[in-house]
Amino acid sequence: MGRLIHRVKATRIDLAGGRRVLREEALAAEEPLEIRLGHESFSVTMRTPGDDFDLVSGFLVSEGIIYEPEQLISLRFCAGEDENGQQTFNVVEAQLRPDVALPLPAAQRHVTTSSACGICGTASIDAVHKSSHFPMRAGLDEPLIAATVLAGLPDSLREQQKLFEKTGGVHAAGLFSADGELMSVREDVGRHNAVDKVLGAAFRERMLPLSSSILQVSGRASFELVQKAAMAGVPMLAAVSAPSSLAVELARSTGLTLVGFSRGDTLNVYTHAGRVG
Repeated sequence: MGRLIHRVKATRIDLAGGRRVLREEALAAEEPLEIRLGHESFSVTMRTPGDDFDLVSGFLVSEGIIYEPEQLISLRFCAGEDENGQQTFNVVEAQLRPDVALPLPAAQRHVTTSSACGICGTASIDAVHKSSHFPMRAGLDEPLIAATVLAGLPDSLREQQKLFEKTGGVHAAGLFSADGELMSVREDVGRHNAVDKVLGAAFRERMLPLSSSILQVSGRASFELVQKAAMAGVPMLAAVSAPSSLAVELARSTGLTLVGFSRGDTLNVYTHAGRVG
């Protein structure tokens, strides 16, 4: 498995003190991961190594390819070496059940994503409606979580961000129960990877649909994060920063409660506020 942290030299400039100091800094690792379906390449993403099987599982759920554990027969690392002859663990092959249909042949669907953003666009809204197996229209006006509990989730998530504590350079996603209990947390340089990892872990534990869970993220709420939450049946996504307009549009249409600017004693509920008691 690749290293989570890389140590590099950096010159620290102190303007107030008029000093320059060469010192060692800890950086979060970022490496490519190739996802193969069978023996055919499907996607490449930049990620922080670790929890790669969760990442691949969550990615396949988010893409609408699988939604039941039985559809994923196996996951394995494929052989791959760096220039020093060391195993890189940067290729994961997923073996799917023969009846699982892909949206497009892998040769046409092959995409490359960065750690900064995934695949998004207005055309994807229709895709979510067509391929999601976990509709969320029920319970729109029934309280799922108390506002006081919801407001405390960012601090609970922050306490578990071990890699962020060391590097200051990763995002986090956490799944919480309605009473505020943290069920799972994952970190990654890419916010969409962190979400895929935490949703993939839940998928592998046979927890989908996550109809009673809240997904809390450390950054902003983009369209792609709402899309991923909707594909896993998560009824509420909360973020410490702002949502995008397209994220609000998708949340409203899919029945997901979207919360932004969740900081301290205030938060904004952009869609389906009835779930916040």
